Amino acid sequence: MYGRGRPPYLPRRVCRECQSATGRHAAGSMSDCASAAACAIFIEFFSGSIYCIAMYNEQMRHNLEMLYQAYNRRQYVHPDPLEHLYNYPLLQDREIVGLIASALAYGRVVQILRSISWLLDVMGESPYYFLQCNRPRDIQQTLAGFPRHRFAGPDHVTALILGIKHVIETYGSLNECFAAGDRAGAETLMPALSSFVNCLIAGGGAPGHLLAIPEKGSACKRLHLYLRWMVRTDRVDPGGWEKIGPERLMIPLDTHMHCIGIQLGLTGRQQANWKTAIEITDGFRRLVPDDPVKYDFTLTRFGIRADMDFCDLKERLQECCPEQVYDHE
Repeated sequence: MYGRGRPPYLPRRVCRECQSATGRHAAGSMSDCASAAACAIFIEFFSGSIYCIAMYNEQMRHNLEMLYQAYNRRQYVHPDPLEHLYNYPLLQDREIVGLIASALAYGRVVQILRSISWLLDVMGESPYYFLQCNRPRDIQQTLAGFPRHRFAGPDHVTALILGIKHVIETYGSLNECFAAGDRAGAETLMPALSSFVNCLIAGGGAPGHLLAIPEKGSACKRLHLYLRWMVRTDRVDPGGWEKIGPERLMIPLDTHMHCIGIQLGLTGRQQANWKTAIEITDGFRRLVPDDPVKYDFTLTRFGIRADMDFCDLKERLQECCPEQVYDHE
C-alpha cells in the first residue's frame, strides 16, 4: 500500500475515490486503487476517459528521446563543469578533473567555472603527474592561494586534492578505489559511494562541503554527477570507467531535477533527498532500464542555459504528461 502522496509513476489524479483534495489518500480508500496499480497495465476512469499507463510511458519515452536527440550535444554543454573534462584525453587525468569539477559544482555557474579553472591551471597539463611529483607539503603551499569558493577555502580544497593523491597511491586510480567498495548484490551504489568518500577523507582530511556523506541521507547530487560523467559514454558524457555499468547509476538530484521529476509524475515527495533520488531514478529506469540517467543532461539544460528556458521544457513535458488522455469511446 502506498504512503502519503500519489503512487509513483502514476498520473497526478489517480481516482476521485482514493485521493482527497489535498492530494493525500483518504483513510481506508486505497484497497481498490492499490490492487489496480499492481496490474501490468493500470487503467483509470476519469471524466469519461481512461489513462493507460503503458501508453503514457511510451509517449513519455518518445518525447524524452526526441529531446535527447536534439539537445544531447556538446554545443549545449557550456556553461557546465563537464566541459573541463574534454581537455583531458587520458583517463588518469580525466577522473581527477571530473572529481574536482563535480565537487565544486555548486553556487553560481560563473564562480564554479572560475574556481575549477584556477585549480586546473596550477596543476598543469597533467593533474595525475602533478599529484605524483609533488609532496603533500608542496601541494598545500601551491593551493594556499585558492580563491574562496562559497563555503570552500584553501584548506578544504587541499584536503580534497590530498585525498585524491592518497587514493591513487593506494589503489592505483580513483576507478579502482570506487570499484573496491562496491558490494556484490547491492541494490544501489551507496556502499561504494560511502567507501569512496571515506577513503578520500582518510587520505586528506575534512574537505567540508566538497564531498557529501551518503549515510546522512543526502541525494549526493555532485557525486552522482561525477559517476554519470565517468561511467556513461555518448556525445556528451566522456566515460572511461568500465567496472560500473550505466544501469546502476542514480539521477543527480537537485531542486531543478526534483521539479522535473514531479512534473513527469515520477515522484510525489517534497524533499530532494536520497529516497526521492531513488524514486525518480526508478521512474526513468522503467523507460530506459539499461541507462536510467540517459536524459539527465538534456533535461537540465533548460534553466541552466540562457537560451533554454525552464518554461519551454514544461511545455515540452506537458505533451507526455497525464493531462493527455485516451478516449474510452
